[in-house]
Amino acid sequence: MRGSTTIIAMMLAMTGLAEDSAKMGARQALFIGNSFTYGGGSGVHYYRTDTVTDLNGGGKGGVPALFKAFTIQAGQNFDVSHELIGGSGIETHLEKKSDVVARPWDFVVMHGYSTLDKANPGDPTTLIAAAKKMAKLLHQQNSDVEIWLEATWSRADQTYLENGNWYGEDIFQMAKDVRRGYDQAAASSRHIRGVISVGEAWNRAMASGVADSNPYDGISYGQMDLWTHDHYHGGTAGYYLSALMVFGELTGLDPRSLGPRERSASEIGLSRDQAAALQAVAFDELTAQGTAVAAFENVSSR
Repeated sequence: MRGSTTIIAMMLAMTGLAEDSAKMGARQALFIGNSFTYGGGSGVHYYRTDTVTDLNGGGKGGVPALFKAFTIQAGQNFDVSHELIGGSGIETHLEKKSDVVARPWDFVVMHGYSTLDKANPGDPTTLIAAAKKMAKLLHQQNSDVEIWLEATWSRADQTYLENGNWYGEDIFQMAKDVRRGYDQAAASSRHIRGVISVGEAWNRAMASGVADSNPYDGISYGQMDLWTHDHYHGGTAGYYLSALMVFGELTGLDPRSLGPRERSASEIGLSRDQAAALQAVAFDELTAQGTAVAAFENVSSR
């Protein structure tokens, strides 16, 4: 009896050591942002919340949980955390959450308010200053950290409604303007690796006919709506594409290798054809941005 007890104790100890070893080998990724990362207004909001760490205790899943699911299927070892505040810019996280995010991360993905500045839409001044300060803070915790800025998408409500700040422009322009602001922010700090072109991936999806460009006049047959009901936040397809872009940049892996049977797609209500189409858009955008990605085998399809 004593021998059996000893063996069980040893097995439990070995299991604990194995888990600790896996944890120690995991790359630590942090997402800093707002509802554009936690998936406000969509089924992604509370997706697989048990797979990521919400540093604010809000129980959110969002894009970080999608990213985590992709990495598991790619056989990659990531621990994923997020610090997200609705309606915030990076400056808000600096003011209120510096003590929370000041840890030695391996990767950080962050973005600010959707119009660059809530009070002065289109003006990147605050974003540039905040991104530079946040990058310095994060670099002080780990000099090898990869810091990425995420340039977000055009808002349909800002483009098609008369009170929108991009009213009269085509749907692609806001994302281009936002990208320019993020490019300036990235150039302000040697600690920032680059910009993830999420907004331009959305533009590509619309330009290629994968997604509809105007949700106010109905969604064309066979096309996806990247926005949710408010035509402001992303819908499941939009957040899925966003997560694919982050996955490609951080891992250097080809999002198309996830394949049409990728698990998260079916779990959030995307068809196999839709998943494959969005993966192809992400690959094309990554390639256009000069990011080389490698094929892999989706371990969940074995």
